[in-house]
Amino acid sequence: MPRAFLIDTDTASDDAVALIMALRHPDVDVKAITVVAGNVNLAQATRNALYTMELCGANVPVFMGADRPLVREHEHAEWFHGADGLGDNFYPEPKAKPQPASAVDGIIQTIPANPGLTLVTLGPLTNIARALQKDPTIAQRVSRCVVMGGNPCCEGNVTPAAEYNIWVDPEAARIVFHSGLPIEMVGWHLCRGAANLLENDIRRIRAIGTPLANFAIDANRRAMEANRIQTGEIGIPLPDPTAMAVAINPTIATQVSDHLVEIETQSNLTRGMTVVDRLNVTRDSRNRAAWTELLQSNGPHPKIIWTIDIPRWKQLLFDLLIG
Repeated sequence: MPRAFLIDTDTASDDAVALIMALRHPDVDVKAITVVAGNVNLAQATRNALYTMELCGANVPVFMGADRPLVREHEHAEWFHGADGLGDNFYPEPKAKPQPASAVDGIIQTIPANPGLTLVTLGPLTNIARALQKDPTIAQRVSRCVVMGGNPCCEGNVTPAAEYNIWVDPEAARIVFHSGLPIEMVGWHLCRGAANLLENDIRRIRAIGTPLANFAIDANRRAMEANRIQTGEIGIPLPDPTAMAVAINPTIATQVSDHLVEIETQSNLTRGMTVVDRLNVTRDSRNRAAWTELLQSNGPHPKIIWTIDIPRWKQLLFDLLIG
């Protein structure tokens, strides 16, 4: 039987490729897509999710969720993804419409109806936090929660300290990381360097020659240029598809370890920082007070994905674009 997935997304260029991967994989049954404001505003992100779904020939319920973080103003990433979130290609309006129910209700209905479901989050965690606040029991009904977010070992991509998805709504991220969900954290570092789609990779995808393959490259044209400006790397960074690759095939993750993770919410300097206790020193007397809440919890420690098998993640993407 195909595995049930629920995908929460702020659909822009890399999210769209991740959706394609899930919607086209024969062993994945996407039960619902919930949309949150992040890379672009909620209406645009929803439109992009519906358009991508139609491009794949799929029919999945899409739910609109939070149009802003829990307590902060919405901070978009149009500078990276384009005003339309899809490389400023301004694709036509989708025919499909979102569901009348909210994303929170969609999450709370979908998870119990599919025991052992895999939850994949590709954007700010506002929808998931609100669903957990309304029904905390959903945390125990999920077999895996693959979170694209954080920077456990390196610099951030929106501030020196933080990755965008966590930085946008750190209060929501803190709720999620404290919830007992079986989190697998796929940080943005995993799309860097050789994990970018490089010139040969782009040429290989173009050679497929289908509208879907061309869309995967064209939708990321602004992201490629923004990546060059930000990091100096020449290639298309795909953080959400690398997370989806791990969700689809966990063996693509080659170095994984379990650790407590705290989210910084108070500091302007380090807002959204994912503080990972990699050396397991939180029980030391000098650290215990700051980590009391997590130390007293009985939930599983998040799994941190440190490295991935880059050739295998790219091959998975190629195979799914070929179909």
